[in-house]
Amino acid sequence: MSDTFNVIGMLSAIAVLTGLGIGFGALLGVVSERYKREDNPLVEQIDALLPQTQCGQCGYPGCRPYAEAINQGDALNKCPPGGEATIHALADLLGREPEPLDGEAQSEAKVAFIREAECIGCTKCIQACPVDAIIGAAKLMHTVIEDECTGCDLCLDPCPVDCIDMLPRSTLLTQWQPATMPSSKVIVSDRPDNALGGVHVERL
Repeated sequence: MSDTFNVIGMLSAIAVLTGLGIGFGALLGVVSERYKREDNPLVEQIDALLPQTQCGQCGYPGCRPYAEAINQGDALNKCPPGGEATIHALADLLGREPEPLDGEAQSEAKVAFIREAECIGCTKCIQACPVDAIIGAAKLMHTVIEDECTGCDLCLDPCPVDCIDMLPRSTLLTQWQPATMPSSKVIVSDRPDNALGGVHVERL
């Protein structure tokens, strides 16, 4: 008799769990269908013209939200990193009149640089970076991945020791050219020659 009750109890539990799973699955399906975001081709085109710095200078949390706002009629001139070129490109796409830039245009592309010797490893810059271009760990040195950095400068203010600079971006890796080293010298150390402890340095 007890074995029968055990089997019935187990089957009841399985039936209840199965019913809950089906019910939650149906509920998730209804919710996802109701709140499904339909991509707007025009928003995609607007977003493609924005510089993707995700800096928030336009008043929106990123380029995609600003693209959606532009599609709804917001001004075209709120993107300082994009500058006049972006304003005119957006105006051409949307058939609207270009407006003067609302803000100060960037004179050149910049990238964040962490003075690593001064970094205390607080991770606040990592948390502020919208594109995950800073790597490091708590209480350890951080550094910036230049190819990923968009130059948004959102990491500057959170840094408690002010060890981050915005510097002109160097040549992109896609435009890399091999450096020419003078044939008269090979650099093996940043110490003067007399500090090499008698180590012989062969010149080319």
